[in-house]
Amino acid sequence: MTDLILHHYPQSPFAEKARLMLGFKGLSWHSVMIPAVMPKPDLTALTGGYRRTPVLQIGADIYCDTALIARRLEHEKAAPPLFPEGQEAVATSLAQWADSVLFQHGVAMNFQPQGLAARFAGMAKEVIQGFVSDRQALFKGGSAQPLEPAVGFSQWPVLLARLETQLNRGSEFLLGNNACIADFAHYHPLWFVTSNTALADALHDYPALRAWMARMADFGHGAFNALDSAEAVKIAADSQPSSQHFGAFFSPSGLVVGQRVSISAVDYGCDPVEGELVHEALDELVIARDDERAGRVHVHFPRVGFRIQAIQ
Repeated sequence: MTDLILHHYPQSPFAEKARLMLGFKGLSWHSVMIPAVMPKPDLTALTGGYRRTPVLQIGADIYCDTALIARRLEHEKAAPPLFPEGQEAVATSLAQWADSVLFQHGVAMNFQPQGLAARFAGMAKEVIQGFVSDRQALFKGGSAQPLEPAVGFSQWPVLLARLETQLNRGSEFLLGNNACIADFAHYHPLWFVTSNTALADALHDYPALRAWMARMADFGHGAFNALDSAEAVKIAADSQPSSQHFGAFFSPSGLVVGQRVSISAVDYGCDPVEGELVHEALDELVIARDDERAGRVHVHFPRVGFRIQAIQ
Protein backbone atom coordinates (compact mmCIF):
# COMPACT_ATOMS: atom_id res chain seq x y z
CA MET A 1 0.00 0.00 0.00
CA THR A 2 1.40 3.40 -0.99
CA ASP A 3 -1.27 5.63 0.58
CA LEU A 4 -0.15 8.39 2.94
CA ILE A 5 -0.96 7.67 6.59
CA LEU A 6 -0.39 10.37 9.21
CA HIS A 7 -0.12 9.35 12.86
CA HIS A 8 -1.01 12.42 14.95
CA TYR A 9 -3.33 13.99 17.49
CA PRO A 10 -5.37 17.19 17.06
CA GLN A 11 -3.58 19.48 19.52
CA SER A 12 -0.03 18.75 18.33
CA PRO A 13 1.56 21.84 16.73
CA PHE A 14 3.99 19.83 14.60
CA ALA A 15 1.07 17.67 13.47
CA GLU A 16 -0.72 20.84 12.39
CA LYS A 17 2.37 21.71 10.35
CA ALA A 18 2.17 18.31 8.63
CA ARG A 19 -1.60 18.50 8.09
CA LEU A 20 -1.26 21.92 6.51
CA MET A 21 1.58 20.77 4.23
CA LEU A 22 -0.68 17.93 3.03
CA GLY A 23 -3.38 20.50 2.29
CA PHE A 24 -0.88 22.77 0.51
CA LYS A 25 0.14 19.86 -1.71
CA GLY A 26 -3.51 18.88 -2.33
CA LEU A 27 -2.83 15.32 -1.16
CA SER A 28 -5.25 12.70 0.15
CA TRP A 29 -4.32 10.81 3.29
CA HIS A 30 -5.44 8.55 6.12
CA SER A 31 -5.66 9.92 9.65
CA VAL A 32 -4.56 7.74 12.59
CA MET A 33 -5.16 9.23 16.04
CA ILE A 34 -2.42 8.45 18.58
CA PRO A 35 -2.19 9.21 22.32
CA ALA A 36 -0.65 12.53 23.31
CA VAL A 37 1.48 10.79 25.95
CA MET A 38 3.27 7.48 26.28
CA PRO A 39 2.64 4.57 25.99
CA LYS A 40 1.86 4.48 22.26
CA PRO A 41 1.96 0.73 21.52
CA ASP A 42 0.82 0.79 17.89
CA LEU A 43 3.09 3.68 16.97
CA THR A 44 6.01 2.02 18.76
CA ALA A 45 5.43 -1.15 16.71
CA LEU A 46 6.11 0.98 13.62
CA THR A 47 8.88 3.29 14.84
CA GLY A 48 10.74 1.07 17.31
CA GLY A 49 10.63 3.69 20.05
CA TYR A 50 10.57 7.10 18.38
CA ARG A 51 7.80 8.89 20.25
CA ARG A 52 7.49 12.39 18.78
CA THR A 53 4.44 13.52 16.82
CA PRO A 54 3.67 13.29 13.92
CA VAL A 55 4.86 10.25 11.99
CA LEU A 56 4.15 9.61 8.31
CA GLN A 57 3.65 6.04 7.13
CA ILE A 58 3.68 4.85 3.52
CA GLY A 59 3.20 1.09 3.57
CA ALA A 60 6.18 -0.32 5.48
CA ASP A 61 8.16 2.93 5.32
CA ILE A 62 7.97 5.14 8.40
CA TYR A 63 9.05 8.79 8.24
CA CYS A 64 9.97 10.60 11.47
CA ASP A 65 10.16 14.39 12.04
CA THR A 66 8.35 17.01 9.98
CA ALA A 67 11.64 18.19 8.41
CA LEU A 68 11.91 14.82 6.66
CA ILE A 69 8.16 14.48 6.14
CA ALA A 70 8.28 17.75 4.18
CA ARG A 71 10.97 16.35 1.88
CA ARG A 72 9.03 13.12 1.40
CA LEU A 73 5.91 15.09 0.45
CA GLU A 74 8.03 17.07 -2.02
CA HIS A 75 8.97 13.79 -3.70
CA GLU A 76 5.35 12.71 -3.62
CA LYS A 77 4.18 15.85 -5.42
CA ALA A 78 6.66 18.45 -6.64
CA ALA A 79 4.24 21.34 -7.11
CA PRO A 80 3.59 23.60 -5.39
CA PRO A 81 7.12 23.45 -3.97
CA LEU A 82 7.94 23.56 -0.28
CA PHE A 83 11.59 24.27 -1.16
CA PRO A 84 11.49 26.97 -3.87
CA GLU A 85 14.31 27.00 -6.40
CA GLY A 86 16.94 29.59 -5.55
CA GLN A 87 15.77 29.90 -1.94
CA GLU A 88 16.45 26.39 -0.65
CA ALA A 89 19.06 27.35 1.96
CA VAL A 90 17.18 30.40 3.23
CA ALA A 91 13.84 28.57 3.44
CA THR A 92 15.33 25.55 5.21
CA SER A 93 17.35 27.63 7.67
CA LEU A 94 14.33 29.77 8.57
CA ALA A 95 12.24 26.64 9.05
CA GLN A 96 14.86 25.08 11.32
CA TRP A 97 14.94 28.23 13.45
CA ALA A 98 11.16 28.38 13.73
CA ASP A 99 10.85 24.68 14.55
CA SER A 100 13.22 25.16 17.48
CA VAL A 101 13.34 28.74 18.80
CA LEU A 102 9.87 29.98 17.87
CA PHE A 103 8.32 26.64 18.86
CA GLN A 104 9.95 26.77 22.32
CA HIS A 105 8.52 30.26 22.78
CA GLY A 106 5.09 28.99 21.77
CA VAL A 107 5.33 26.23 24.37
CA ALA A 108 6.45 28.74 27.02
CA MET A 109 3.46 30.94 26.23
CA ASN A 110 1.13 27.98 26.72
CA PHE A 111 2.76 27.13 30.03
CA GLN A 112 2.15 30.52 31.61
CA PRO A 113 -0.32 30.12 34.50
CA GLN A 114 -3.32 31.44 32.53
CA GLY A 115 -2.35 29.48 29.42
CA LEU A 116 -1.86 26.30 31.40
CA ALA A 117 -5.21 26.70 33.16
CA ALA A 118 -7.03 27.15 29.84
CA ARG A 119 -5.18 24.34 28.07
CA PHE A 120 -6.13 21.82 30.78
CA ALA A 121 -9.52 23.23 31.74
CA GLY A 122 -11.94 20.50 32.82
CA MET A 123 -9.33 17.75 32.89
CA ALA A 124 -8.83 15.52 35.90
CA LYS A 125 -5.81 16.29 38.09
CA GLU A 126 -4.21 12.91 37.36
CA VAL A 127 -4.52 13.53 33.60
CA ILE A 128 -2.77 16.87 33.94
CA GLN A 129 -0.03 15.37 36.09
CA GLY A 130 0.41 12.55 33.61
CA PHE A 131 0.89 15.01 30.77
CA VAL A 132 3.38 17.12 32.72
CA SER A 133 5.35 14.02 33.75
CA ASP A 134 5.41 12.79 30.15
CA ARG A 135 6.75 16.12 28.89
CA GLN A 136 9.40 16.20 31.61
CA ALA A 137 10.57 12.75 30.50
CA LEU A 138 10.59 13.99 26.90
CA PHE A 139 13.51 16.31 27.68
CA LYS A 140 15.55 13.78 29.65
CA GLY A 141 19.00 13.26 28.15
CA GLY A 142 18.58 15.82 25.38
CA SER A 143 20.42 19.04 24.58
CA ALA A 144 17.25 21.17 24.70
CA GLN A 145 15.65 22.42 27.88
CA PRO A 146 12.19 23.97 28.21
CA LEU A 147 12.18 27.76 28.03
CA GLU A 148 11.03 29.42 31.23
CA PRO A 149 7.48 30.76 30.68
CA ALA A 150 8.42 34.22 32.01
CA VAL A 151 11.36 34.45 29.60
CA GLY A 152 9.25 33.29 26.67
CA PHE A 153 6.53 35.81 27.52
CA SER A 154 9.08 38.63 27.74
CA GLN A 155 10.66 37.80 24.36
CA TRP A 156 7.45 36.94 22.49
CA PRO A 157 6.69 40.53 21.30
CA VAL A 158 10.15 40.83 19.76
CA LEU A 159 9.62 37.75 17.59
CA LEU A 160 6.14 38.85 16.52
CA ALA A 161 7.32 42.37 15.67
CA ARG A 162 10.01 40.97 13.39
CA LEU A 163 7.47 38.86 11.52
CA GLU A 164 5.04 41.78 11.32
CA THR A 165 7.74 43.99 9.78
CA GLN A 166 8.66 41.30 7.25
CA LEU A 167 5.06 40.75 6.17
CA ASN A 168 4.42 44.49 5.91
CA ARG A 169 6.97 44.68 3.07
CA GLY A 170 4.25 43.71 0.61
CA SER A 171 4.69 39.96 0.11
CA GLU A 172 1.90 37.55 0.99
CA PHE A 173 4.29 35.03 2.55
CA LEU A 174 7.65 35.15 4.28
CA LEU A 175 9.84 34.71 1.21
CA GLY A 176 7.61 36.11 -1.50
CA ASN A 177 4.14 35.61 -2.87
CA ASN A 178 4.18 31.82 -2.55
CA ALA A 179 4.25 29.81 0.66
CA CYS A 180 7.23 27.57 1.38
CA ILE A 181 8.58 25.42 4.20
CA ALA A 182 9.55 28.55 6.18
CA ASP A 183 5.90 29.61 6.35
CA PHE A 184 4.68 26.23 7.61
CA ALA A 185 7.40 26.09 10.28
CA HIS A 186 6.50 29.59 11.52
CA TYR A 187 2.77 28.94 11.40
CA HIS A 188 2.48 26.00 13.77
CA PRO A 189 3.94 27.67 16.93
CA LEU A 190 1.63 30.66 16.40
CA TRP A 191 -1.31 28.31 15.82
CA PHE A 192 -0.41 26.51 19.05
CA VAL A 193 -0.57 29.80 20.94
CA THR A 194 -3.75 31.20 19.38
CA SER A 195 -5.59 27.88 19.70
CA ASN A 196 -5.35 28.35 23.48
CA THR A 197 -8.48 30.25 24.58
CA ALA A 198 -6.49 32.26 27.13
CA LEU A 199 -4.07 33.41 24.41
CA ALA A 200 -6.45 33.78 21.48
CA ASP A 201 -5.78 37.52 21.18
CA ALA A 202 -1.98 37.11 21.16
CA LEU A 203 -1.83 38.47 17.58
CA HIS A 204 -4.28 41.33 18.17
CA ASP A 205 -1.68 44.05 17.59
CA TYR A 206 -0.21 42.42 14.48
CA PRO A 207 -2.64 42.79 11.53
CA ALA A 208 -0.20 41.65 8.83
CA LEU A 209 0.59 38.54 10.85
CA ARG A 210 -3.12 37.82 11.36
CA ALA A 211 -3.75 38.13 7.62
CA TRP A 212 -0.84 35.79 6.90
CA MET A 213 -2.19 33.27 9.41
CA ALA A 214 -5.55 33.35 7.61
CA ARG A 215 -3.87 32.76 4.24
CA MET A 216 -1.97 29.82 5.68
CA ALA A 217 -5.09 28.30 7.27
CA ASP A 218 -6.85 28.53 3.91
CA PHE A 219 -4.63 25.74 2.57
CA GLY A 220 -6.63 23.36 4.74
CA HIS A 221 -5.69 19.78 5.49
CA GLY A 222 -6.48 18.09 2.18
CA ALA A 223 -8.87 15.15 1.84
CA PHE A 224 -8.53 12.52 4.55
CA ASN A 225 -10.38 9.70 6.26
CA ALA A 226 -9.98 8.02 9.64
CA LEU A 227 -7.96 4.83 9.98
CA ASP A 228 -7.57 2.65 13.07
CA SER A 229 -4.04 2.44 14.47
CA ALA A 230 -4.11 -1.38 14.54
CA GLU A 231 -5.07 -1.37 10.86
CA ALA A 232 -2.10 0.87 10.10
CA VAL A 233 0.18 -1.68 11.76
CA LYS A 234 -1.42 -4.43 9.65
CA ILE A 235 -0.84 -2.37 6.50
CA ALA A 236 2.86 -2.23 7.36
CA ALA A 237 2.93 -5.98 7.97
CA ASP A 238 1.27 -6.63 4.60
CA SER A 239 3.66 -4.31 2.73
CA GLN A 240 7.28 -4.37 1.65
CA PRO A 241 9.63 -1.44 2.37
CA SER A 242 10.52 0.63 -0.66
CA SER A 243 13.91 0.02 -2.27
CA GLN A 244 13.94 3.56 -3.68
CA HIS A 245 16.21 6.02 -1.90
CA PHE A 246 16.63 9.73 -2.54
CA GLY A 247 20.30 10.61 -2.82
CA ALA A 248 23.50 8.63 -3.10
CA PHE A 249 24.97 6.77 -0.12
CA PHE A 250 26.92 9.16 2.06
CA SER A 251 28.29 8.27 5.51
CA PRO A 252 30.57 10.86 7.16
CA SER A 253 31.16 8.40 10.03
CA GLY A 254 32.23 5.55 7.76
CA LEU A 255 29.24 3.32 8.50
CA VAL A 256 28.34 0.59 6.03
CA VAL A 257 25.07 -0.89 4.81
CA GLY A 258 23.97 -3.80 6.98
CA GLN A 259 25.71 -2.51 10.11
CA ARG A 260 23.74 -2.45 13.38
CA VAL A 261 23.16 1.17 14.38
CA SER A 262 21.20 3.30 16.80
CA ILE A 263 19.49 6.57 15.85
CA SER A 264 18.15 9.11 18.33
CA ALA A 265 17.13 12.75 18.40
CA VAL A 266 19.72 15.11 19.83
CA ASP A 267 17.50 17.77 21.41
CA TYR A 268 14.49 16.04 23.04
CA GLY A 269 12.52 12.84 22.68
CA CYS A 270 15.87 11.05 22.55
CA ASP A 271 14.59 7.46 22.77
CA PRO A 272 16.96 5.42 20.55
CA VAL A 273 15.75 3.30 17.65
CA GLU A 274 17.98 0.36 16.75
CA GLY A 275 18.17 -1.45 13.46
CA GLU A 276 20.20 -2.40 10.42
CA LEU A 277 21.56 0.46 8.33
CA VAL A 278 19.83 0.49 4.96
CA HIS A 279 20.87 3.86 3.57
CA GLU A 280 22.54 7.12 4.49
CA ALA A 281 22.08 10.13 2.25
CA LEU A 282 22.87 13.80 2.67
CA ASP A 283 19.49 14.55 4.30
CA GLU A 284 18.24 11.11 5.34
CA LEU A 285 19.07 8.11 7.52
CA VAL A 286 17.24 4.81 6.97
CA ILE A 287 17.31 1.70 9.13
CA ALA A 288 15.48 -1.62 8.87
CA ARG A 289 13.93 -3.27 11.88
CA ASP A 290 11.67 -6.24 12.50
CA ASP A 291 8.59 -6.15 14.71
CA GLU A 292 6.39 -9.09 15.63
CA ARG A 293 3.30 -7.11 14.64
CA ALA A 294 4.48 -4.68 11.95
CA GLY A 295 6.93 -7.05 10.26
CA ARG A 296 9.92 -5.66 8.37
CA VAL A 297 9.83 -1.86 8.26
CA HIS A 298 12.21 0.87 7.18
CA VAL A 299 12.34 3.83 9.57
CA HIS A 300 13.52 7.11 8.06
CA PHE A 301 15.05 10.06 9.95
CA PRO A 302 16.51 13.41 8.89
CA ARG A 303 20.24 13.75 9.45
CA VAL A 304 20.10 17.20 11.04
CA GLY A 305 19.02 16.97 14.65
CA PHE A 306 19.67 13.23 14.96
CA ARG A 307 22.58 11.09 16.11
CA ILE A 308 23.56 7.87 14.36
CA GLN A 309 26.13 5.53 15.90
CA ALA A 310 27.29 1.97 15.51
CA ILE A 311 26.17 -0.64 18.01
CA GLN A 312 29.24 -2.49 19.22
